Amino acid sequence: MQTAFTTAANTLQQKMGEVPTVVHPEYKTRPDGSTMKALAWFGARDVRMIDAPIPDITEPDDVILKVTGTTICGSDLHLYHGEIVALQKGDILGHEFMGVVDKVGPNVNNLQVGQRVVASFQIACGECSYCKQKLSSFCDRTNPSSLMNSMYGHRDAGFFGYSHFTGGFAGGQAEYVRVPKGNVNLLPIPDDIPDEKALYLSDVLPTSYHCVVDTGVKEGDVVGVWGLGPIGQCAARWAKLKGASRVIGIDRIPERLAFARDAGIETIDFSQHTDVVKRIQEICPGGLDVALDCGTFHQPKTMLHKVEKALMLETDVSEIANEMITSVKKMGRCGVIAAYAGYTNHFNIGALMEKGIRFIGNGQAPVHMYWKEILNDYIIPGKFDPTFMITHRVPIDDFPKLYQAFDKRVAGVEKVFVETQFSKAAAPGCPLTSRVDDWV
Repeated sequence: MQTAFTTAANTLQQKMGEVPTVVHPEYKTRPDGSTMKALAWFGARDVRMIDAPIPDITEPDDVILKVTGTTICGSDLHLYHGEIVALQKGDILGHEFMGVVDKVGPNVNNLQVGQRVVASFQIACGECSYCKQKLSSFCDRTNPSSLMNSMYGHRDAGFFGYSHFTGGFAGGQAEYVRVPKGNVNLLPIPDDIPDEKALYLSDVLPTSYHCVVDTGVKEGDVVGVWGLGPIGQCAARWAKLKGASRVIGIDRIPERLAFARDAGIETIDFSQHTDVVKRIQEICPGGLDVALDCGTFHQPKTMLHKVEKALMLETDVSEIANEMITSVKKMGRCGVIAAYAGYTNHFNIGALMEKGIRFIGNGQAPVHMYWKEILNDYIIPGKFDPTFMITHRVPIDDFPKLYQAFDKRVAGVEKVFVETQFSKAAAPGCPLTSRVDDWV
């Protein structure tokens, strides 16, 4: 079934044709026909390990990585459930990864074979007006999707492993990855920083940091964080580092709530307090200064939205947005870093206008703006240790079962370090390798 907006978008896509870019998702394969293990999408809740051709240098700025660490991001569940348009069977997934440089193109002179690097989840050209401002996620020249252009009026940068809506680039849930514009999209990592601390510079750390910074969290603010998955847990910690006087996390998963409380974060269990706004007003008279949406669009709470999503009358739900708008003070700020994709119903635009709310779409985080700052100012000095969120470590062969466990949130699974044949042993204090069958 197609909704009216997807039909219109598809029509526009046909009229507009392809949009020229400076990189292309198609890649050459190695002359010897060698293959690698990779995780590919074949339908809703159907992901499989496949033998895929190992990529070779295709364009002069390419870098080929041997992947030493990859993971599942919460936004990957939108792909897993088939909720992102323009997925094709056989697409290799994954946008958070790091590795060792295996090959470099003839134009790449800032990286050496054997160097450890982390990749940004977006593919930036480094030369357009957005890239010159370090707004790498908004690059104008790396995503050929005319469908996105027609739905949003513009295109984001190309992303790794996130459907043809974001360019159709093969992702990092694999043993090798081709990184277009590798001279721009890879950050060297010091030898004394283990993979477990560096991997999440690819997405989770810049994304959560951007949410806090872009929404203007400042000293003394009372901040509400909707969703206490890895993004929310990190955002809550960033808010405290930026001087927030109180941080209140909203979720319903007992392990997440307990984990947040252990870090000094107040919590609201929305399975117990179904009227979240009322509960916030009880514990925070006057309301929040800042509300951050670190949740997800694919799990509606109310029957109305469940029905509308089932009938494909909306892609996203407005419940958290409306809770934030009514929870913040007049002139409050609401930041949205949750990965919304399309259209929603019943949005409380009246309260937004009347209360003078600053409702901020944070966008896909511009990784290039923040990753050096986070590495040099927080990770290296020990002010922020991202390994707190790693709950498990598994081999790449377990990816399909890991998606099932991650989707069902079994065994407290949150952020998982997925190793390949090229990975080093687990760093001290980090989870050792286990198999999904051992803990589901």
